[in-house]
Amino acid sequence: MSIEKDNNKDSLEELLIPINASDQEATSAILQEMHPADIAHLFESLHSGQREFIWPLIPTEFEGEILLHLNDELRAHLISRMDASELREAAEQLDTDDLADIIPEMPVNVTQELLLTMEAQDRDRLRSVLSYPEDTAGGLMDPDTIMVREDISLDVVLRYLRQRGKMPQGTDSLFVVNRETAYLGVLPLTQILTSPPATLVSEVMITNIDGILADTSAQDVANMFERRDLITAPVVDVNNHLLGRITIDDVVDVIRDTADHSFMSMAGLNEEEDMFAPVFRSTRRRSIWLGINLLTAFLASWVIGQFDNTIEQLVALAVLMPVVASMGGIAGSQTLTLMIRGMAVGLVSPGNARRLFFKEFWVGVWNGLIWAVVIAGVAGLWFNNVNLSIIIALAITINLIVAAIAGATIPIALQKIGADPALAGTVVLTTITDVVGFFTFLGLAALFLV
Repeated sequence: MSIEKDNNKDSLEELLIPINASDQEATSAILQEMHPADIAHLFESLHSGQREFIWPLIPTEFEGEILLHLNDELRAHLISRMDASELREAAEQLDTDDLADIIPEMPVNVTQELLLTMEAQDRDRLRSVLSYPEDTAGGLMDPDTIMVREDISLDVVLRYLRQRGKMPQGTDSLFVVNRETAYLGVLPLTQILTSPPATLVSEVMITNIDGILADTSAQDVANMFERRDLITAPVVDVNNHLLGRITIDDVVDVIRDTADHSFMSMAGLNEEEDMFAPVFRSTRRRSIWLGINLLTAFLASWVIGQFDNTIEQLVALAVLMPVVASMGGIAGSQTLTLMIRGMAVGLVSPGNARRLFFKEFWVGVWNGLIWAVVIAGVAGLWFNNVNLSIIIALAITINLIVAAIAGATIPIALQKIGADPALAGTVVLTTITDVVGFFTFLGLAALFLV
């Protein structure tokens, strides 16, 4: 990972030298030697002025793949500035499954022209992919798939492949179907090359790789690839008819997007947001998240305000309040993160959610008791007040138990109402632990210390 980061940094520095010198010839020469995916990665690292400088210098044959690898916001911006002929030329360079990723963002007139110029078979394949949501197996699949029958020999398969001349990119296996194109199994290329030519396909094909239903979620597809160590997998409809294939490169994209989404959502950000977007656009988007957090902060402050007389009489309460809230927040975040990850990889289901809830509840109980003793001891030595030690011990225990309960239930509850647990979970959890922590600590203090 560090080597990759160093290479990216070196490439960026190498590219910035001619860009900053406004040297078009040197910049163009560097771009010619780079892979389109690397250009897209570095393009996102440039500010708007530098992007304007290098875009006309990018080889035309790279434009389609570069658009494919850019984040959604930046890709939409570039598409809006490209004329129809540029967009058509860029789109024509892409495979059907890749084209399906960006064609919904293109102007309607360009899309129509593309469909008219495509061969009937390619047009049908594209429409097949577009008929499924992009976050499903059908949306991920490449419909350009080589199918063979089980009752032919490997010699016939080899002659067919030679006659075909070109295989879809990333092909490591052929898919075996019957006369009605129902999926039967997989025929690895290694078997074709190493088995006697007279061998029938049915004798060497692999039948224990199940087809993936087209409406399966992309995350479930990624989990299947991870569990079964798949490189390629067939996609089928409800009648088991072969529709296409998913390859490992598609799954890597899903894994990366899911990780980015989970990480960025916890800060209220979109993983497809342009890092170098204009200041006011970024400000507007982040203000929404800050506004939501402000409301929750006011709620916690209101709870504190109900005990202002108590705090005035015992300053130690103000000193120790952040400890109670912080411990609850961290404990709750641990459970929340565990639950969100478990839900993402399919480890949490209605069948085991109850057991997991009670496990996290008892973790909260034991952590509450352990740290209540530690914090009570520190508070007692610090302020020389036994009653204060008991109060904060009770508050810590209660808040850590509540935090565990909240962390275990919030993601499931949010998912049931259609909200994103990664996006909203942290805000809800923090509000609960702050309010419960402050209310418990100050309420007990008001009852027994003042």
